[in-house]
Amino acid sequence: MERNANYDARAVAQPSEADWVASPSSGVDRIMLDRIGGGVARATSIVRFDPGSPFPMHDHGGGEEFLVLEGTFSDETGDFGPGSYLRNPVGTSHAPFTRDGCTIFVKLWQFQDGDTESIKIDTRRAAFAPGLVDGLSVLPLHQFETESTALVRWQPATTFNRHTHFGGEEIYVLEGTFEDEFGSYPAGTWLRNPHQSTHTPFSDEGCLIYVKVGHLLAELGTLSDPGGRSWPAAQHSA
Repeated sequence: MERNANYDARAVAQPSEADWVASPSSGVDRIMLDRIGGGVARATSIVRFDPGSPFPMHDHGGGEEFLVLEGTFSDETGDFGPGSYLRNPVGTSHAPFTRDGCTIFVKLWQFQDGDTESIKIDTRRAAFAPGLVDGLSVLPLHQFETESTALVRWQPATTFNRHTHFGGEEIYVLEGTFEDEFGSYPAGTWLRNPHQSTHTPFSDEGCLIYVKVGHLLAELGTLSDPGGRSWPAAQHSA
């Protein structure tokens, strides 16, 4: 299966276009944002667990990164409420479940070779630092070699500098409305800007976004998916 599999193309998924698809596990549904592969895939998804739903014990063959959007996600290591950011590297395993239901933003099979750090951050309690322009504050979540992931909070009426995405940029809007010259992106929107694309982002309303940069450039190597295909390794410049 392929969805938004051309990383040279800009991709946008608005919440009004959400299409929930049942997963193989009962009580677990997902919105596929990008995907290459079948049952085991390189994928970016929104996953919704009904109350009381377990997911079978599984190994993270290609690593797992996720951010809890609503409810409480649990596994044998603990309970993780809204705003929890976790990275489970290649070779780890768990049996997730939820008592009251939860929704997560999750990325699978997107770890670079050598990225072996387990991360657990409660972003609701963590301190943001001032950003590059007035009105922006940043909470770094993860960095490995040239890939960088953060939460960025925009105060109302904030505009960022026009810039080029060397290595690409991926955004999920958590709160408010993110904007640029190409459109307006309310909470629940996912967008991916390819390598060497350019824009001037702003927010009139203010917003909170998850953003990953530098992970879509093919020139410096590839990573393999479960079916033997490949996709760009991460690369970016500040």
